[in-house]
Amino acid sequence: MSKKVTLACSTCGSRNYAVPQGKDRQSDRFEIKKFCRHCNAHTSHKQTI
Repeated sequence: MSKKVTLACSTCGSRNYAVPQGKDRQSDRFEIKKFCRHCNAHTSHKQTI
């Protein structure tokens, strides 16, 4: 079973997504552009601790 990582919007800070942690995401904080329904725009989402 893989560990899940939570992604938070860098603009408003809401935690919108959970993705499985892969081998490529272990060294640094994962960042990706995704849609935030609170901001109603595509924003950068970063991995939370």
